[in-house]
Amino acid sequence: MPESTLTVLIAEDGAADRLLLARIVARQGHAVLTAENGEQAVALFAERRPHLVLLDALMPVMDGFEAARQIKALAGEALVPIIFLTSLSEEEALVRCLEAGGDDFLAKPYNAAILAAKIKAMDRLRRLQAMVLEQRDQIAHHHHHLLNEQRVAKAVFDKVAHAGCLSAANIRYLQSPYALFNGDLLLAAFAPSGDMHVLLGDFTGHGLPAAVGAMPLAEVFYGMTAKGYGLAQILREMNAKLKRILPVDMFCCAMLLSLSFQRQVVEVWNGGMPDGYLLPVEGGEPLALVSRHLPLGVLAPERFDDSTQVLPMALGERLLLLSDGVVDTSNEHDQLFGVERLLRVLADNRQPPLLFEEVLGALDAFRGRCRDDVSLLEIRMVDADELTPAPLMYSDSGQCAPPDWSLQFEFRAETLKRFNPLPYLLQLLQEIHGLRAQNGALHSVLNELYSNALEHGVLGLDSGLKQDVRGFAEYYRQRNERLQALSDGYIRVGLKVEPQGSGGRLVIEVQDSGKGFNVSKVLARPLVEQGLCGRGLNLIRRLSRHAEWADDGRRACVEFAWQALA
Repeated sequence: MPESTLTVLIAEDGAADRLLLARIVARQGHAVLTAENGEQAVALFAERRPHLVLLDALMPVMDGFEAARQIKALAGEALVPIIFLTSLSEEEALVRCLEAGGDDFLAKPYNAAILAAKIKAMDRLRRLQAMVLEQRDQIAHHHHHLLNEQRVAKAVFDKVAHAGCLSAANIRYLQSPYALFNGDLLLAAFAPSGDMHVLLGDFTGHGLPAAVGAMPLAEVFYGMTAKGYGLAQILREMNAKLKRILPVDMFCCAMLLSLSFQRQVVEVWNGGMPDGYLLPVEGGEPLALVSRHLPLGVLAPERFDDSTQVLPMALGERLLLLSDGVVDTSNEHDQLFGVERLLRVLADNRQPPLLFEEVLGALDAFRGRCRDDVSLLEIRMVDADELTPAPLMYSDSGQCAPPDWSLQFEFRAETLKRFNPLPYLLQLLQEIHGLRAQNGALHSVLNELYSNALEHGVLGLDSGLKQDVRGFAEYYRQRNERLQALSDGYIRVGLKVEPQGSGGRLVIEVQDSGKGFNVSKVLARPLVEQGLCGRGLNLIRRLSRHAEWADDGRRACVEFAWQALA
């Protein structure tokens, strides 16, 4: 049957009118079905499924109104136009035809030209409805397919994003995505030293496009943290990678932290994120961690600024970090929650352990509508013994590491300015299978030895400055200033590995070109008087098997030992 040919059902109780209509419709090239009453019309429709129905309003057995209702129910979503054949002219009768499911009228006596025009018009509507339904089904199928793909991608994304230590006892967080994917990125992982690195990021936009950049960012964060790199190196690598792969209109606002539980300090870099807050134990004015940098992925590597802020953080003090989705939450009057409301919640808090719930309660009471992804994070400074850093995973057996060797390194001024050798040295030492159980202690000791040699030896800095927040800021200002101006000086690192009994031992020797210091005087000082000054030497002695200093403190020699694994 040609596409323009229709099957038309004619239901008319008058034989003459039924025959006349059948001839008119047949002459127009359409197939004709006829019925004498509404009941026959419904049965024929169920059996033959015609494209269009001409239906008399007043018929015996079942009138046209009831027949129209049943035919529309049988047709379902498909449009089967019904043209009522009627001599009725009263307004109420015509309204009744439309309410029963009629789409048009044809008044008696019948006009062939008008009937042909109405059939063509109804056919156009029928085809348009069929096209709409087909496109709807295609869209639904595509949407279902897309959702399945996104669910798979989200499962992978969630595993990557939550591969670290977000479940640590000192962390509480909330993430509420605006779409299926969260454009906010929240990562946390322990470094080999036991320090905790935390990243809160916010990509431009939300949903899948915003989450695309999160995968390479997470890869850099976890990989470099596990290898012992510091914030500066991690930041530079993340910025360079995002600058290389993201389109020009995409970037990532980010706050990157490093919490040292041994030294009780936090190192902060904020690029475009809302202020975070360091909350004192006893309450009082919170210290804002303001943005001092452009977001990641904006600047070329040579223009990127990796300078950080280092602050003391006492036991029990907390950090509160948030994405802009928190302050941009709006109520029914289109008012924003804003920074002022958040600061009032912080100021009114009288029970620090309940602050997280109070912020969430304030947001809920505001009856906000989220315009963006929402992330809220609280981190508490605790004693290092309260945390159990997850061990690093290794794929090799460790049996191929040489058992007896030594190396000597000398790092001079230009290298000291730009290069942190600790990750390189640690990767080398991690090849020693027996040392892997002491990886955290080894990293902490190496870090303290190198920091002491660089900061107090080569740069001549005084730890006595680090007594309060202002002193910390001045200490690290002088550190960066002196490091950039450094023109001479050196740090020598010697590594010696040798068999010992059924295991072996590692001897680390670190020597610097500084003026030295009175080691005995520092070690003899009571811990309560040391404050944040002098803790490193005691930490080195506690974590290693043996430690000693010579040449007026310019040379340190530290020993680790291990037994062969069964």
